[in-house]
Amino acid sequence: MAMQRRTFLVGAGLATVAAGTLLRPSDHGAPYQPYFAQLNRALKAQGIGTPTLVLDLDRVRANAEQVLDHTRGKLALRLVNKSLPCLSLLDELGRLCGTQRQMVFSLPYLQLAARERPGLDILMGKPMPVAAAATFYREHRPSGFDPSRQLQWLIDTPERLAQYRQLAHSLQVPMRVNIEIDVGLHRGGVHSQDTLQAMARTLASDPLLQWSGLMGYDAHTEKIPDIAGNRARSRAHALAVYQHCADTMKAVAMPRQVTPLTLNTAGSPTFRLHDGRGAANEVAVGSAMVKPSDFDTDLLSAMQPAVFIATPALKVSDHFTAPYGAEWASQLLGSWDPNQRTSLFTYGGNWLATPVAPEGLALSGLIGHSSNQQILLGSGRQGLHPDDFVFFRPTQSEAVLQQFGDIAVFEQGRLVARWPVFPAMA
Repeated sequence: MAMQRRTFLVGAGLATVAAGTLLRPSDHGAPYQPYFAQLNRALKAQGIGTPTLVLDLDRVRANAEQVLDHTRGKLALRLVNKSLPCLSLLDELGRLCGTQRQMVFSLPYLQLAARERPGLDILMGKPMPVAAAATFYREHRPSGFDPSRQLQWLIDTPERLAQYRQLAHSLQVPMRVNIEIDVGLHRGGVHSQDTLQAMARTLASDPLLQWSGLMGYDAHTEKIPDIAGNRARSRAHALAVYQHCADTMKAVAMPRQVTPLTLNTAGSPTFRLHDGRGAANEVAVGSAMVKPSDFDTDLLSAMQPAVFIATPALKVSDHFTAPYGAEWASQLLGSWDPNQRTSLFTYGGNWLATPVAPEGLALSGLIGHSSNQQILLGSGRQGLHPDDFVFFRPTQSEAVLQQFGDIAVFEQGRLVARWPVFPAMA
């Protein structure tokens, strides 16, 4: 009996050790990959010593070609201004893609675009308070940009249409009106065909208003759980609703209808779902051109990450010691997990981004985020020294690209330019 008990205890002990070995984290650390080693050298060669947004122009061009391969000859392309908040970047993409169309989401960026790029064709990407529209007309100065021909206001309700109609008459200016429709996202927009018909009649009867098209954003189709064909049904529903809305509008005689209409849909997550056979005749694309990590989807798998936050490592240690009172925790964690044995502190942090190079760096669960000096833990295999750069990949492009001043443009293995970004504002 005693022998059986000892055998059982030994077996249990061996099983525990085996289970612990299986559960114990492996070492994820590694030195820079050649791509990031080259970026690190290029940044140092330029004497950069602060957090910097790096844009890989070669990858941007490759991404643009991916978009064009899908849309060319089938759909017009509209660049999303807020997701690419840099005039030089928008200029480059406009040239590559052969488009002057942009979607703009704020009054300040509308004013900037009208002033600095007067040749643009602009569709507002969200309904603006009528006070914002009034401000635009009040402050607009001659630049070659003609709002009556080059600007479409997005209108989502009969009430807002009435407000804009009143503004048009008070200023005696013609306005182009694009109607936002709800194709399933339920974030607003017209969802009733009766309401749409009433708005169409208002547009048809007013001499200062022109119907210019529809906008139906369908990003929800890729967010819902793909269970029992639910995603396919959502995609089909969005297409059907758009077609029905287009048919409803076209059934009303529009003496001042813009030709051709702007029938806009999609965005970066869904542009590949459209091939020109539906009612829509243009897609909007922004973030996919630089592919932050929120856009790592099957539909965008052929596109490459093209923006990174590079920030210097200020302090590098061959061990990680938690603050006083919790030293024991860091020692325990380091003995168990090789990825928590060394530490470094970066210049700044707490961005909408995750560390990607060198591999195997991660936030400390004990200490958390810091916007001043972000701690990152690793195994030490990264081989970093103070002033080496740590590279983060943004989760999104809008707002994040504007946090670091001029963008450092990387092309053919070297930094070739610094591009100013839009001022950060809503």
